[in-house]
Amino acid sequence: MAETVTWVLGILAYIFVFCLGLALFAIAVMFIIDITQTRDAVRRNYPVIGRFRALFTELGEFFRQYFFAMDREELPFNRAERDWVEHACEDGGSTVAFGSTKNLEDVGTPIFVNAPFPTMRKDKAKTQPMIIGPHARQPYEAPSFFNISAMSYGSLSAPAVKALSHGAKLAGCWLNTGEGGMSKHHLEGGCDIIFQIGTAKYGVRDADGNLSDEKLREVAAHAEVKMFEVKLSQGAKPGKGGILPAQKVTAEIAATRGIAEGEDSISPNRFPEVGNIDELLDFVGRIREVTGKPVGIKAVIGSTDWVEEMCQKIHERGVENAPDFFTLDSGDGGTGAAPMPLMDNVGLLIDESLPLLSDVFHKYNLRERIRIIASGKRITPADVAWAICAGADFVNAARGFMFSLGCIQAMKCNKNTCPTGITTHDPRLQDGLDPTRKKVRVMHYQQNLVHEVEVIAHSCGVKEPRGLRRHHIRIVQDDGRSMPMDKLYPRPEILERYRHSGVA
Repeated sequence: MAETVTWVLGILAYIFVFCLGLALFAIAVMFIIDITQTRDAVRRNYPVIGRFRALFTELGEFFRQYFFAMDREELPFNRAERDWVEHACEDGGSTVAFGSTKNLEDVGTPIFVNAPFPTMRKDKAKTQPMIIGPHARQPYEAPSFFNISAMSYGSLSAPAVKALSHGAKLAGCWLNTGEGGMSKHHLEGGCDIIFQIGTAKYGVRDADGNLSDEKLREVAAHAEVKMFEVKLSQGAKPGKGGILPAQKVTAEIAATRGIAEGEDSISPNRFPEVGNIDELLDFVGRIREVTGKPVGIKAVIGSTDWVEEMCQKIHERGVENAPDFFTLDSGDGGTGAAPMPLMDNVGLLIDESLPLLSDVFHKYNLRERIRIIASGKRITPADVAWAICAGADFVNAARGFMFSLGCIQAMKCNKNTCPTGITTHDPRLQDGLDPTRKKVRVMHYQQNLVHEVEVIAHSCGVKEPRGLRRHHIRIVQDDGRSMPMDKLYPRPEILERYRHSGVA
């Protein structure tokens, strides 16, 4: 017995010495590499030890998210917001205890004006469908005010798109394809689809990259496709086209988009054939005529000057020539990969741009003709209700639905290493995302958010969310007091020369 113990201890000693020697050898190699390289000054001056700086920097997001950040501190979405989405996805209770953890004195905080006599249960009304595109041959009766925003197949994985398609069908909302074209995964669930046309025209382009009427008809032939959206710009990167790294351009994605496999998919920064308002209206009109379906535009705005010019041109041509909807994105970024200067500092935030856009359409008597779809970080009931108060007819969300798929805000969307399988095309990582399970979460998130917005509306004394107006909300100012939104953004009078223009 003693001999066996001695033998085992001897083996362990040899293993220890071997491992120690191997470790010392590795440290020596790293020391030589660090002290001779010239790219990193920290590693050159502090060999081996300097490597820990990069490691801790890489792990910083992880430690802040799980150990150090308070519930309301993180960006772009804090823990309290993500927790609400998680409870909604699991169809859990929405109640909390012991008071709000939100600082209600922060500048810009919305405070809804509760009515002294709230709407009673018997007087509540379900939000009615809304017609978009009355001048199209096939107008769209949109059933829900809360829908899935543009996320392309390519930026999202196949299992993620499948889950969204099935979930949208269960929830009764639409799914926007994003600029990457329409795949079989979008169609699989049978939901209503908004086909987005980006500047590269993926999915509706000919061999030379020009818009193809034949391809437009092929897409429009699908009964699921209800509308077309012309993307002028998006909040993540105004003035720059879409970016899909080569490692994400698989054979299937390349075929869907009509591009080469394994090469970077970079869209132009604008439509080459659209360089002014007249050409924009011509482009919209062409797509509507070819497809017979409503056509709108998507943009983040830095000024309303060009929108006013567009309204004037619409009246010169006739209101039937207007875009059927305007999807307004926020300048503070989105799901797409983008240069930081564009994501951080270009384009107005939707908090400012949405009331401005709505007022311009009202001023030119086009508010009922052009539906407004608000997009940009609207993932909680209060965010969505605010947008409706400010002037939106519909609200789109992208990242909220990513959370419903299991997103943990790992900030890896621009890489092929998403740990939840949502934005990666690595088969091993995609296996972690089960569309059958996630489609139910998508449905619960959409339906519970709609319900909670209805709760806010009923508290304000209106029967359904689209009854909310600017006087139903107050915004906290820098002196700590709140001011009614209708005082901050008073509705302009309709210009007299457009007052009697037809808007049906």
